[in-house]
Parts: sequence; C-alpha cells; structure tokens
Amino acid sequence: MSLSEQMKFIVQELNKEPFNKSYNLISFDSLEPLQLLQVLNDVLAIIDSKQKVDIREEAADQTAVRLLQFLRVLKYKPPENVNMSEFRAGLVQGEKPIVFPILAWLLQRVPELRKRAYLAKFLVKIDVPAEIMGDEEVSSIYIQYEELMEQFKDLHKQSEHLKNSGFNTGEIRKDITNMEEEKEQLLKRIERLRRKVESHPNSQKMMTVAKNLRVERDREKRLAAQKQEQLTTISHLDQRIKRLEAQLRDSRQASIGATPESMIQKLEEETRTNSFLVKEQLPKDISQRRKMIQNLQKVVSVPAMGHSDLDELNNKINEMNAEVNQLIEKRMRSGEPADDKLSLFRQQAGIIAHKKEAAAQALRAARDEYSQVAQEVEHKRQVVSSAEGGEVLKGEDFKRYVNKLRSKSTVYKKKRAELAELRAESGVLTRTDEILKQRNEHINRQLSVLERKRGVAGYRETQDELEKVSSKKSELDEMKGRTLDDMSEMVRRLHAEIAERRNTLAPILREIRPLREKVQELTPEYENKKQVYERQQAGFDSNMSKLEQEVKGYKEECKAEESRYHYLNCMMKVLQVQQQRVAAEMKAYVSSDAQEKKKTFREIYSKKIQEQENMSRGLREKQKMVRENHEPNMKQMKMWRDLQRLMDCKKHCLEQISSIGATAGAGGIMGGYGDSAPMHLEEDRLVL
Repeated sequence: MSLSEQMKFIVQELNKEPFNKSYNLISFDSLEPLQLLQVLNDVLAIIDSKQKVDIREEAADQTAVRLLQFLRVLKYKPPENVNMSEFRAGLVQGEKPIVFPILAWLLQRVPELRKRAYLAKFLVKIDVPAEIMGDEEVSSIYIQYEELMEQFKDLHKQSEHLKNSGFNTGEIRKDITNMEEEKEQLLKRIERLRRKVESHPNSQKMMTVAKNLRVERDREKRLAAQKQEQLTTISHLDQRIKRLEAQLRDSRQASIGATPESMIQKLEEETRTNSFLVKEQLPKDISQRRKMIQNLQKVVSVPAMGHSDLDELNNKINEMNAEVNQLIEKRMRSGEPADDKLSLFRQQAGIIAHKKEAAAQALRAARDEYSQVAQEVEHKRQVVSSAEGGEVLKGEDFKRYVNKLRSKSTVYKKKRAELAELRAESGVLTRTDEILKQRNEHINRQLSVLERKRGVAGYRETQDELEKVSSKKSELDEMKGRTLDDMSEMVRRLHAEIAERRNTLAPILREIRPLREKVQELTPEYENKKQVYERQQAGFDSNMSKLEQEVKGYKEECKAEESRYHYLNCMMKVLQVQQQRVAAEMKAYVSSDAQEKKKTFREIYSKKIQEQENMSRGLREKQKMVRENHEPNMKQMKMWRDLQRLMDCKKHCLEQISSIGATAGAGGIMGGYGDSAPMHLEEDRLVL
C-alpha cells in the first residue's frame, strides 16, 4: 500500500465512529508532526484508555518510550526496509513515512488490538532481576503470580466460550422465573393433597403402607438392575470363555506336527518383534507426542495471534526452508569421495530401517484386521444365537422343525376358519342389534304419544332417572363399604407378593455368588491384558502417525523439487531465446551486407531516434512561429469579432424597422441601435 493510499484509508477511518474526526486529505496532510503524534496517541487511547494523554504536557522521551512499549505489546513490526534506529527517530519526530503505516495498521485491527491490549494487562510478565528472585518470599509470590495468570487464561477461555455459545441471559432469567412459578404451584398442590390425605381416618396407616410399597418397588428395581448386570457379566464371560477356547483350539491345531525347536523359534521371533515395537517404536512415538504437547503448550501460552502474525511466521518458514534447500544443494555439489562412500551405507541403512518400519506397520495392520475379524465373527455368533430359531439346524433337527411348522400351519388354517365363522356370526348379531334398536325407538315414541294423551307426559323418563339415581347410590354405598376391605386385601397381597419375590430371587442370588467370585478372579487378568493391548495399540497408532508425517513430508519435498525444476526449465528456455536474439543481433551487426545491418535493433532504434528528433525539431519551429504570430492573430480575431457584432446590430435594426413600419422615426432607429450594444465582453483566447 503506497503512502497516498494509506493516507486516504486513515482519513476515511478517522472520520468514522468512535473517532468522529472531520479531516480531508489536504487538512490531514498539512498536520504538524506534534499534531500527527497526537492523532496516533488518540487512536491508541481508543484501544487502551490508559494511553489517553496530551502530548504537549508530556516530555518527548517519555512519549517515545510509552509509544514504543505499547506498540511492542500490540506486536507491531516496522517495515523491513526501515532500520530500528531510524524508526525510533522518525516516531519521536512525527515523520509521516513512519507514522502513516502505524496508523493504517492500527485502524485495520482495532477490535483485535483492544482484546490484545486487555489481555496484555494480565499476561505480560513483570521482569524481576535475578538477585531479587533469589529471595524465597519474592520467588513464592512470583510463583503465585504465575499461577494466577494461568487461572486468568482458563477463565478468559471459558468466558469467550460462553460468549460464543449463544446463551442469552434474558432467556435464562425467564426460564428461572417459570421454574419458580411451577415450584410454587407444585408446593400448593402438595399442600392440598396433604390436607386431603390427613382428613382421611386411616391416613397414617395408608401412608405407611404406601411408603413400604414404594421402598419394596425401589428394591425390586435395584435387584432387577443387579440381575441385568450379572446377566451381562455372565454373557461377557461366556464370550471370553468361547474366545479362549477358540484360541486354545487354534493353538492345539497349530501345535500339531510342530517341534519344540520350531515353537521356540516362533516365540523368539514374536518376542523380537514385540521388543522392537516396545524399545524402538514406542519411545519414538512417545517423544513425538511429548514434543507435540510442548509445542501446543507454547502456542497456548502465547497471546492471541492475528492474520498478519501468521503471515509473518509463514514467510519465515518459507525463508528457512529455502535456506535449508540451498545448504543441501551446496553440500551435494561440494561432496567428497569419502562422503559418497558413506552415503551408500547410509542409504542402505535407511532402506533397511524403512523396511523394518514397513514390516512393523504391516504387522500392526494385520493384528488390527485380525481383531476386527474376530469381533465381527463374535457379533455374527451373537446374532445367530439371539435369532428366533436359535442356532442353525441340521439333519434330524431340521426335519423335526419342518414337521412342527406343518402342524402349526394346520392349526392356523383351522383357527382361521373358526375366525371366519365368528366374523359372519358377528355380522348377523350386529344386524339383529340394529333392528332391535329401531323397534325400541318406535315403541318409545308410541309410549310417549300415549302418555301425552293420558296427561302424564315424561313419566317413563322420570322413573328411569330415579332408578338410575338409586342404583348409583347403592353402588356408592357398596364401594365405601368395600374400600377398607380392599385396602387390607391389597396390603395382604403386597406382603405375599414380596415374600414370593424373595423366594424367587433367593436361588438366583445363590447362583450369582460363585459367578461374582469368578468375575473377581478374572478381573485382574482382564485388566492386565487390556493394559497390554492399549500399550500395543498406542504404539501402533504412533507409528502410523509418524509414517504419515514422513510420507507427507516426502510428498511436499517432491512437489517443491518439481516446481523448482519447472521454474529452472522455463528460465533456461527464456535465456536460450535471449541468447539466440543476441547471437542474431551480433551476426547482423558484424555482417557486411547493408540490408542485414538495417534489420538490426541498433539500426532500427537509431532510425526511430532520428525520426523523433526531426519531429521534435519541426514542432519547435512550429511553436516558435505560433508564438511570433500570436499577437497579430489576436488583433485580427478582435477585429473580426467587432465586425460580427456590427453586422448583428445592423441586422437587429432592420428587423425592428420591418416590425414597426413606416411610422417609426430616426430617433427610434437610433434608440434601437443604442439598445443593441453588447452586454458583456468575451475573453480572447487562441486555441491551437
């Protein structure tokens, strides 16, 4: 961005909120150095209110120190073409080439820099001299200070996370008020139910019974959950037993025809493989993970970085990679014969190491595939065992199953025929019911007509209602009488059911006890195997990530070399074309043929230069002639303009004479002549 573009951007931003300046390009460019520093200080004061200072009341050295320290906190980096001493001197003197880039950089990142300035108040550590840090009290306070700084980092992260999570305090308050209202309503409802229960004569007894019922139900749920857990544990143990039996069967099959020497050799190979994975592969993976954790901790401890910081880091990385590539090329060019001999051995060792790592990777993949296939087989077995038909039937079992299905199909056909007969009978009964309802309605209408004739209309409905009321009253009386009997019967049934459940669960608990002991015996072995498996899996995962990183690095190196090759190839072609043009030019220039010499660039450009000089000479002569004839031409133009005005006046007089007629006198004519005088004078210009 050029200086004029920076100034235009700065003026636009300063005229906006929260600065509210009224600058334009001319007024801003005409600011004095002290005024320009005050504008810079005002921008810094928007970022951090502590920087709000009147520069006229502050010493120049204090202003320079304060501005430089704050710019260092904001991580501003001067342009590369400016020396630090020149930068400090230009900042103190308020030079525009130094201040304008700072203002443009600040105005582009105001929100980000506000956050950085806020964090810098708490995260920039205080420099304490070593002799003072030797004091125990000071060192303990400094350690506490660092711990508080870490707590602030965590709290700030939590705050940012909550701000970005989308929670609204208004909605939370509304939810709290709604829950409080619901709580009050529930308390009122509970109070009403309590008063209603206390008014009952047997309330205490009923409450005791209900409490015992709830306790027993909770206990039943706990026992059911324990039973389910035990059944799940049993199923897992059965699966493990099956898996161990399968391993034992495979081991026995593998040991058929094997000798002790071959088995020992196989175990030694497996031991060497595992020792390689544990001693060489795992330490590398652990060191890589630790380096990664350290790098991540460094990144976390550094304050928030913007896009400009990331771009600078990427540029530095690219520069370092370019330097490394240059050093490698230089080393390859200046290689010694002894180094070449050693390089062969290094290449062979590298190839062997890569083969070894590839074999370890293949072993890990094979083991992972084996475990995955074993899990799939076990899953298929569980699906088959949990299917409706149990396990797959063969031979006589399948025949018996087919016969059973045939007998069931015969019974199904009979039941379906009976169901069809019942449906037909249901249809007949439905039709009969409809006919009887129609007759009943007809009879009721006839009875109502007779009652109106006899003067006792509504007698039958009243009698029916009285019978219904009396029946309901008798039912309520019977229900009240049966309430206490029902409750006592319910309590008795609950006790009986509880005793029955205890008797039912007693043999199950007896069966579970040995299984618990077995689980306790197998749990340590399971934990040990699990730890071994997790360690092996961690080693394999670390090896995989390392190889992926190496492959990625090789691919990037290959791409870089390819791009460099294409670039050098293009540059070589360009240089060849330029060399050919130079050779052709030299050949034509040295040649004795006049026509060939005329085709050279030297002759062509010399001819063009001569033509331009002749043209320039002609234009100068023409300019001289124009300057000499300018005054006479201007006088001639003025005379022609006066002549034109005179002719216009005469034309105007003739038009007035023709319009007024013969009665107008000479005075009118002269008056018209006087009125037609020019109202303004034009400026004489000669445009060439």
